[in-house]
Amino acid sequence: MTEHFTHETYLSPFTWRYGSDDMRAIWSDANKRRLWRRIWVALADAQRQAGLVSAAQVDDLRAHMTEIDIERAHAIEAEIKHDLMAEVRTFAEQCRVGGGIIHLGATSMDIEDNADALRLRDGLDLLITKLAEFLLVMADLIEREADHVCMAFTHLQPAEPTTVGYRLANYTQDLLADYVTLRRVRAGIRGKGLKGAVGTSASYAELLHGTEMTPAQMEATVMAALDLQPFTIAHQTYPRRQDWEIVSAISGLGMTLYRLAFDVRLLQSPPFGEWAEPFGSKQVGSSAMPFKRNPINAENMNSLARYLGTLPNVMWDNAAHSLLERTLDDSGNRRVVLPQTFLVADELLKRAKRIITGLRIDDVGMQRNLDVYGVFAATERVLMEGVRNGGDRQELHEIIRENSLQAWEAVRKGEANPLADLLAADERILALIDAATVRALLDATGHIGDAPQRAGQLVAAVRKAIDQQQAEVTA
Repeated sequence: MTEHFTHETYLSPFTWRYGSDDMRAIWSDANKRRLWRRIWVALADAQRQAGLVSAAQVDDLRAHMTEIDIERAHAIEAEIKHDLMAEVRTFAEQCRVGGGIIHLGATSMDIEDNADALRLRDGLDLLITKLAEFLLVMADLIEREADHVCMAFTHLQPAEPTTVGYRLANYTQDLLADYVTLRRVRAGIRGKGLKGAVGTSASYAELLHGTEMTPAQMEATVMAALDLQPFTIAHQTYPRRQDWEIVSAISGLGMTLYRLAFDVRLLQSPPFGEWAEPFGSKQVGSSAMPFKRNPINAENMNSLARYLGTLPNVMWDNAAHSLLERTLDDSGNRRVVLPQTFLVADELLKRAKRIITGLRIDDVGMQRNLDVYGVFAATERVLMEGVRNGGDRQELHEIIRENSLQAWEAVRKGEANPLADLLAADERILALIDAATVRALLDATGHIGDAPQRAGQLVAAVRKAIDQQQAEVTA
């Protein structure tokens, strides 16, 4: 088995293209093995306290705890076909004094599942930190753009005006919900604990017979050393529902970021022409069409998030098919799904931050859309003013509809929108509202309600949530 990988063999895109080095380190094989060894040392130290092993043996294990030798472990695994036992033997070879007590009383999942819980927790800590940073980036942009009027679109058709800040607040509200969910899920992470082959702790009861330590006390000692709470009930593994809850929560973040990225793509399209993701001075948009400025970051986000959205189904199957006290049909896919879930989310946050920090908001494009479509939305103001002045609401609705259809036909032909002129010249309208007032009412830029104020309220909620989390961390 070769241990020196190059680009002459298959490498996962997550090995180098997607995700951060920090997240890759958490899900690396070396980190997993260091965690295994950390748990073995904690177990040995608890057994020392029970009088089963010596301090010298524990000290020997601790001295070699970080000396990972993956090539040696893989060589042993090739022979015995068991990755954890290969690591046990590798560790034991390095520890002449303590090697013989490694894994005493334990089953594989006592080690692996607790290590996985630690990796899940570390991965969530990194994602939560990055999401908090991104939320603050969004909050700053919302504040800056709170009053920046633009057209809103429903059904991909022009609707009424909104503001850039309010549109951004819509995504940010969901991101804040994702932040709360991830923090809740992170706080609930549990390890298997030390419960043996089927979760009854029978092996530890046998081992500790005649000592003053119970299996529950030994478990509590080990888990305190790991700073990890155990499940009260576990079979050979911790409940696989935990994996499903974590992957589902991260997938929810992917859903929000997918929507943000998709809207960036729409708004970068020339018919909208309002937003654009950053584009480098030497960046190539197309191999065939030199003029292209494709939204590649947003498209990449949609591609990866689409994949992320499928992964909770795999974890659902693992949890649902965890038959009786243990099956092994989850093992292979967990090696893929768990790290890739975190690496996809890591990449999504990185690209989203890149887009938003460099987002180009085109005043010309937004004003063009307001000029063409805003006047249609503002006819509601004319309708209400006419009724206030004694007009019949149904008759005014029909008058505005007739003029609007005529104006839409002109817009369809590429002509300037004539609706303001049509309404300001319609004698039926002028009988209720003078022409100057009609034109003023048809200025849609003031038709945004309390959108800026509510966007500001969301910004305050974001900052409060992050301040509270940071206070809890430092407390």
